[in-house]
Amino acid sequence: MKTITIVGGGWLGRPLAHFLETIGHKVFVSKTSAEGVDDLGKEHLRAFQLNLDDDIASVKTSLASNQPDIVIGCFPPGFRKGRGAEYATQWKKLVEACQYAKVNRVVMVSSTTVYPNQAKEMVEEDATLELASDNVAFSENAQIMLQAEQSLKESGIAYGIVRCSGLVGPMRHPSRFAAKLKQVSDLAPANMLHLTDAIGAVSFVATLEKSVIVNATTPNTVSKAEFYQAALNSVGSDESLPPVVHIADKRILADSLIQLGYRFHHQHTLELVE
Repeated sequence: MKTITIVGGGWLGRPLAHFLETIGHKVFVSKTSAEGVDDLGKEHLRAFQLNLDDDIASVKTSLASNQPDIVIGCFPPGFRKGRGAEYATQWKKLVEACQYAKVNRVVMVSSTTVYPNQAKEMVEEDATLELASDNVAFSENAQIMLQAEQSLKESGIAYGIVRCSGLVGPMRHPSRFAAKLKQVSDLAPANMLHLTDAIGAVSFVATLEKSVIVNATTPNTVSKAEFYQAALNSVGSDESLPPVVHIADKRILADSLIQLGYRFHHQHTLELVE
């Protein structure tokens, strides 16, 4: 049994905490507000308050109080809310707090946003902060996330970085996103990941002993046009797809994670819309 602290008890962090408890770990999970802590407490989770925007002394004290063996950073970068630039700073602060608390291992839930805008198959070595430097193929968001990853890689702590593809699952059925797309390509792969495999991949990497960076994405897929049409069909929607274009895009590969021994619950993205 390990003592695991999850920083960020949201859509992924909350069920991840429940899962890790069911397999025998002692789990603490954080929220930024007292109200959020109360909500997690009602689910019988060991919840505590931690805000990475607070001063470093407060973050260190809050994190160290649980005496974690493993810390999982499971909070979104906030790009849609215009707060993405703070993400790298928050991770730098979290890493410092983990060093202070003498944590044995840190897992970062990252994103395939880190990869360059190039129409090719992407493996983990295709995105590093060094490669992204002065390279217009990497978006500003990619560079921010790679800066966050770099803080962890340079920390001296054993780490796992899990780069998740687009997350779907409860409250995130892909049919909900179809109408929000400006266009959809019949040549761009749908790189998607179900919540079940997000939990599985993160918990799997958390218990490894070596430092790794892995892509977590459903191994087999179809084009975005086919995927989103299947999603609409699955809920009986008569809504039309946005304009279909013929623009190729990147395909994320999960080979490294599979070679490490992880077995995906969902082998194909069309299973995600059944």
